[in-house]
Amino acid sequence: MKKLWELYASFFRIGILTIGGGLAMLPMLKREVVDKYHWINEEEMMDIYAIGQCTPGIIAVNTATYIGYLQSGIVGGIVATLGEVTPSLVIIILIASVLRQYMENAVLLHAFAGIRIAVCAMMFDTVLLMIKKGIKNFTGVCLFFGALIFATFTPVPLPVIVLLAGAVGVIAFKLHRDEKGGAA
Repeated sequence: MKKLWELYASFFRIGILTIGGGLAMLPMLKREVVDKYHWINEEEMMDIYAIGQCTPGIIAVNTATYIGYLQSGIVGGIVATLGEVTPSLVIIILIASVLRQYMENAVLLHAFAGIRIAVCAMMFDTVLLMIKKGIKNFTGVCLFFGALIFATFTPVPLPVIVLLAGAVGVIAFKLHRDEKGGAA
């Protein structure tokens, strides 16, 4: 029961403090599940985040569900997911009931502009962390720039790009293993 409460509380904190979507949650996710509770390590966090991005639905919810499931099975997945979505549900209901009448307020519009800039900075910091942790060799550099080019300049859906990068990673691993004489 303690573990379930920790899952709910941890993902509630992530849910209430994450503004800006999936990438914005990574610093908080790292602090909670890697540094504080040691449920997973950084590499596993990156893998889980990638899986959450490739599967249908909201990245934050997918990630919470997966980590909760790893910790406490199906019940853990449900509890972590509820923790992640509770703040959003409450905040959306409150905002929807009040915000409509103030949407033209200049102070509010400037506040939202400032929040967007802060979220961009958080996302940039997360991208730098992901680059440092994820790119380990020349193949990684090539995959990074290839995925960046595809994501920026083509209409190829992001999950397809991620899956293609995964396939190229597997092929590169097999080629590297074969060069080394079959040992990995």
